[in-house]
Amino acid sequence: MATPTELLFRQDAYLRQAPATVVAHTDQGGVVLDQSLFYATGGGQPGDAGTLQWDGGEMVVATTVKADGDTIACVPAEGAELPSVGTRVTQHLNWDERYAFMRVHTALHLLSVVVPLEVTGGSISAGKGRLDFNMPDAPEDKAALQAQLQELIDRDLPVTEDWITNAELDANPGLVKTMSVQPPRGSGKIRLVLIGQGDAQVDLQPCGGTHVARTGEIGKIRLGKVEKKGRQNRRVYLHLDA
Repeated sequence: MATPTELLFRQDAYLRQAPATVVAHTDQGGVVLDQSLFYATGGGQPGDAGTLQWDGGEMVVATTVKADGDTIACVPAEGAELPSVGTRVTQHLNWDERYAFMRVHTALHLLSVVVPLEVTGGSISAGKGRLDFNMPDAPEDKAALQAQLQELIDRDLPVTEDWITNAELDANPGLVKTMSVQPPRGSGKIRLVLIGQGDAQVDLQPCGGTHVARTGEIGKIRLGKVEKKGRQNRRVYLHLDA
């Protein structure tokens, strides 16, 4: 069984550069590193892009995906040269894109606070994101929802993490807001993302993605269109305005 990739992005979401060693190539042409600065596609968040650099070579990382077991593979841009197994490389993250993902992801967690309904799906991109809700009727006042969401953002609440066991999550199924995406399991423990602390805590849910350290970093947002998706589902779009 392949050795799990060490998740550097989990230890520090603000890390932009890090060394690594190439441990394998996948059958699909991906590059597996012993430790990954790049987040792998999952939970509605895209995989990270960037570059791998080594003596005499460079590979553009188009995206990052999950590979065999608990490993992560960097997907090369078309025609890129791959570093050989055993090569020491330096990972360079496309930071501007990742930081936008982080801002949108945290904003979507807060959107699920101001719209306290079951989440049936979601997606994140660099400038916008969306959540699908079990929402039979459209919101009566979208402007009021946007104002409520912006107020939470402007409170500059800390975003932190905690960990629980699989059994603890099974005993508290209400923690899982997103019906279509289950939190990552396998290690015996599950990461929780908390927004706010103590009496000021506003959200707590399992999540494996990357987030900003404080909600104030999200900046100004705008709620876009609300689309009907099926009999009971509606899709709410969120845009970063700055």
